[in-house]
Amino acid sequence: MNYILPAATLGAALAAILTRMVRGAMLEELSSDYDLTARAKGLSTRAVLFGHALRNALIPILGLQFGTLLAGTIVTETIFSWPGIGRLTLQAISSRDYPLLQGCILVIALSYVLVNLLTDVLYAAVDPRVRLS
Repeated sequence: MNYILPAATLGAALAAILTRMVRGAMLEELSSDYDLTARAKGLSTRAVLFGHALRNALIPILGLQFGTLLAGTIVTETIFSWPGIGRLTLQAISSRDYPLLQGCILVIALSYVLVNLLTDVLYAAVDPRVRLS
């Protein structure tokens, strides 16, 4: 029950941006050759939308939104007085604890890089046209 307001705070900030990005990616995916071929073979619109287009459209979008979520947690943790890396970062800034601040920024940057790496690997696993080399 304590998670409803913080989740709504993080979700509301990303909802409009995410909706717009998904719409653009879906329009791009629906005009691709494999979606047109799937429709020509007689697949239903629902199968083309969810089985082909949405699966390929969401992968790069979700990886990019992780950085925005990390930035949003700093504000959310401060407002709702939750302990976390965002609140610790703000405390390090206010107390001028530079080694702690560097450590917090390093953890945030490494997690962002790791999520983007996992997004790329997942993208290669889901989309057969992409190969890791």
